[in-house]
Parts: sequence; structure tokens; C-alpha cells
Amino acid sequence: MMLASHAVPAATPAPVLRVENLSVAFHTRGGLVRALDRVGFSVGAGQTMALVGESGSGKSVTAYAIMGLLEAAGRITGGRALLGDTDLVATPPKELARIRGRRVAMIFQNPRAALNPIRTVGKQIADVLLRHGGATRANAWDRAIEALRNVGIPDPARRAKAYPFELSGGMCQRVMIAIAVAARPELLIADEPTTGLDVTTQAVVMDLIQQMAAETGMATILITHDLALAAERAGRIAVMHAGHMVEDADTASLLSRPSHPYTARLIAATPTAAGSLDSLSSVPGGLPDLRRADIPHCRYAARCERRTDACDQIVEMRAHTPGHGVACWNPLTPMGQPAEGAPA
Repeated sequence: MMLASHAVPAATPAPVLRVENLSVAFHTRGGLVRALDRVGFSVGAGQTMALVGESGSGKSVTAYAIMGLLEAAGRITGGRALLGDTDLVATPPKELARIRGRRVAMIFQNPRAALNPIRTVGKQIADVLLRHGGATRANAWDRAIEALRNVGIPDPARRAKAYPFELSGGMCQRVMIAIAVAARPELLIADEPTTGLDVTTQAVVMDLIQQMAAETGMATILITHDLALAAERAGRIAVMHAGHMVEDADTASLLSRPSHPYTARLIAATPTAAGSLDSLSSVPGGLPDLRRADIPHCRYAARCERRTDACDQIVEMRAHTPGHGVACWNPLTPMGQPAEGAPA
């Protein structure tokens, strides 16, 4: 079984965001949870990159760390997140608050929870425009209505006066997009933006995000557990497992020639229009306990049929082929050679 990539490959643009060796830990009653370990990737202007992996792989934690929105128990223990020349990790909170919404914005998983329930959606958009979008008191409301019109909400002047509970899930997600792109940010992080939406609304939401990116040159990080969605919408895919980045490649290469055993398992577990349910296979085992002091250097090793003694050593992301990185001592094909007979 093979997923098809519908994303159009493009020349690698200059990075808008570079994440280098980002590590995050949470202090809990059960012990220290090492949620991220030396995560690294980059995304360029106008590019859509997908972060994929199972629930618990660290995708959303990565986003919250970049945005400076980790909960109180979370700490960034190492690494950098460079937005241009600005290290978001080292930026003081007050300055970071000015950057959020203006240079980098985020669409959250649950729009109803992210929106203020006692404030109209128009006022919430106007707040962003006043703070980050150069609006004035005189024109903020009109610009908020225009923002709703731009994301395809019918009768935007009336909808602007509505509260989130008066709108459908799809409408709320469009409002979240309007808020996120109001100040034309350099980088948009979309965290599971289609969760809970019907298939038609999912397509509309993703079309809106891609349209905004095309119009403004905005870089986009799409966080999803849906590999089929990533294949359709992203030009590049980075695969995460248990807080590690295990593979990073352009979409077509990753889907046709997966190098990490975990990536191949994810592909084999993803339904396609041409395949049957009987052809699907699951990823064996489960995620390791990240509270363990002796977490193996390869956090996939206990689940992997290709495990060798070398897997006990620290493994770094290495170039498998040009532009295709993999963090594995025993990848599906030797380094530097095209994959043959990747799991189908």
C-alpha cells in the first residue's frame, strides 16, 4: 500500500524558522518527563511542513515550546528556535508576547476552548488587529468584519456580533484562522486544525490556510497524526516518535522511500482509497515511559524488528540521501542509496 503525495515540490526557500536541539521536560508528581529530546527541523517562506506521529509523540509540545506557551510544569532544557535572527527560546516573556500574533501565530486544536466564550468573535479579531495589525479604534471593527469575509464566513457583519457558542465548529475554526492570520505573520503553526470537522469542512479549512500562505509567503507547520492529510497538503514531512525526530524528507521521497522503520509502519497503518482494511497493519508495542531515567537512546528500539546492539548508542539525524534525514542505526536501506522494496 502506498500513499500518494499531491503536494507540489518546490525549491528549498530560506528558513523562516530553524529549530535546533530543542529539549523539553515536565516536572510531575510521578517524576521528570523528558518530553522532547534534541528535536530539530526548519521551514521556509511559503513552505508547508507537516509534523506527524502518534498521539504522545511530542508534536504539540514542540509547538507550545516554540510559542512560549508551555504549562507551568514544563521547561525548555536546551536548544534554540530561531525565527529569523530571533531566538524565541531566549526571548524575554514580554518581548515574546509582542512577537506572538504579529510574527508567529497558532491555530489551536479546539477552537471552542481557545476562543473567549464571553466576547464576540468580531471583538476578538479586533483585539489582535489593535495589538499587532496596526488597526485604530476607528477601523478595527471594519477590519475584523473584512477578516471574517476573507475566511469565507457568510454575512460577516452579523457573524462578527456572535459569540463562539452561537457558531458551528467549522465557523469557529474559520474564526481561529482569521485571528491567526490577522497580522500577516511570518509563521503559522496549525495544530490539528481539522479535528472534529466533517470531511468537506476539513478541505475548506485546509484550502483557506494554504490560500493565506500563498498570498503572504507565510511559512506553515501542520501538526497532524493523519499521514494522508500531510501527504496531500505538505511539501515536507518530519516524523516524530516519543519526543524524538526520527525522519525528515520531502513528502514524495518519504512516502515512496521511507528510511526509518517507524515511518514505514505509519505508512502501512494509514488507509488509502486503493487499499482495503485487511491490508492495514498496526505499529507494534507502545510509547516508552518518558519518566524513566534509563530511556534508551533510540526510543523506538523496544518496538523495532530491526533492533541491533548499535541501537544502544546515541543516534543523531544523518543524511540518508540528499535532503532526506533519518535517525536510525539500521535504516531500511544503506545510507546514500535509494530505498528498494519499501513496505507497501
